[in-house]
Amino acid sequence: MSTRKLFLASIVSNVIDKLIEFLSKSPKELTVAFIPTAADPYENKWFVDNDRNKLKERGFNLKEIDIKGNRKQELLDKFKGIDIIFVAGGNTFYLLEKAKESGFDEIVKESVQKGIIYVGSSAGATFVCPTIEPIKTLDDPSKAPSLKSFEGLNLINFVILPHFGEEKYKTKYEKIIEEYEDKDYKIITLTDKEAILVEDNKYKIIKSF
Repeated sequence: MSTRKLFLASIVSNVIDKLIEFLSKSPKELTVAFIPTAADPYENKWFVDNDRNKLKERGFNLKEIDIKGNRKQELLDKFKGIDIIFVAGGNTFYLLEKAKESGFDEIVKESVQKGIIYVGSSAGATFVCPTIEPIKTLDDPSKAPSLKSFEGLNLINFVILPHFGEEKYKTKYEKIIEEYEDKDYKIITLTDKEAILVEDNKYKIIKSF
């Protein structure tokens, strides 16, 4: 049985060397499905550009796939030959809505079980948690008007709060932690220089200085 492997970060481009260490092959031997969809609600998509450019700079083979407007079988055809699924940042609620509409949520779960590596940056990291409800004060849920549930992909058993330590999020994070710390799931904060490595049911937090 394949090992489930996930690499989850606030900003993957900041910890790209740790990602490369996490992989069993060199970047030039790997094809990455790069998913920029979560950033659709944003006018300035600099964070997506940073991740995309850093992956290319390090030699990864990128195949960019926009999941919105597709159906599962169409996406499955596009995902043939992929070694890594990379989901970039943006609005997590919008991402989850488009994932459910397209069947991408099912594709991610099936792919991870088969041993395809999942990499999530910001929204791409919170997307795989049991729920995305705690980040409703960080991302705008109204960007996903047809989303019926805040249940995430549940590939991990904790909730990630990205960009921890950023002054503009400080008050919001204090409220989130106070409200949700006694709930049924553990909350893990990640700074922009940290990532979580997940292998099967084990995880560890790593730092890049």
